[in-house]
Amino acid sequence: MYNLPNITKNLLIINVLAFLAGWVLELRGFDLNAIGGLHFFLANDFHLYQFVTYLFLHGGFTHLFFNMFGLWMFGQVIERVWGPRKFLFYYISCGIGAGLIQEIAQFVSFYTSVNQAVEIGLGQIIQLGRQYGEALNTWTTIGASGSIYAILLAFGMIFPNERLFIIPFPFPIKAKWLVVGYIAIELFSALQGPGDGVAHTAHLGGMLFGFLMIRYWNSHPGSNANFGRSRGQEFFDNLKRSFDQRKNTRQQPPHTDPRRETDAEYNARKRKNQEEIDAILDKIRKSGYDSLTKEEKKRLFDQSKQ
Repeated sequence: MYNLPNITKNLLIINVLAFLAGWVLELRGFDLNAIGGLHFFLANDFHLYQFVTYLFLHGGFTHLFFNMFGLWMFGQVIERVWGPRKFLFYYISCGIGAGLIQEIAQFVSFYTSVNQAVEIGLGQIIQLGRQYGEALNTWTTIGASGSIYAILLAFGMIFPNERLFIIPFPFPIKAKWLVVGYIAIELFSALQGPGDGVAHTAHLGGMLFGFLMIRYWNSHPGSNANFGRSRGQEFFDNLKRSFDQRKNTRQQPPHTDPRRETDAEYNARKRKNQEEIDAILDKIRKSGYDSLTKEEKKRLFDQSKQ
């Protein structure tokens, strides 16, 4: 927790505190989800603020654990790549977008179910929904899953060839294929209907909004000073700078040659070492750490100790 970037760490803490608060209040007969959960917009208890508050509420420990595990695993990487302001904006925006898509899906479901009994127009369906607003309060969405799926999408787009070990597969899977797999599963589950109690359309909605934002940022690199880097370039630039700082503070190793090294020789040697390290770091950015040879890994390790 001490090494986590601030936004990721604070989001983890807020979600856990909200879960504990909901548990304590439930023991006293008070349902926090009824107030902060995202209700169907035709329900009596719907409020606009619920598009934000629902992101911090969860239906159980398992629901909370897997969402927070995804936030911890991928969120800290994305925050270090983008910076705190962009990451927080992305997280909240994708969560709101996921809620909007879920509202649309619920309206389509409501409209379809009513028209199976009697064919009525759009205006009449809204009036009917308001008449049954109390019953529609049960259509409530909670959880940070929309934002978490958007973070997973961002990781797959920034580091598409990064290899991940996913249980139960005994072999690594590239991040881009993991994202494609999740999209396929969520799309298939959404088409099966809402019977399993999981907001699959919200998951897809979060990924959709995330995809649109990333595409916009990549095509408008100058729209914001903090939004200008893409595909993890800033992350690896920071890694290079850390190597430079360590190298500049090290002591010059002794030479067996009694002749003093000239400034030109020292600069040439320094430039050659830097070129070698830059080439190794660039190889990591493009193909991942596992693509390095044994000699390159040793070279990188030796440099990190200096």
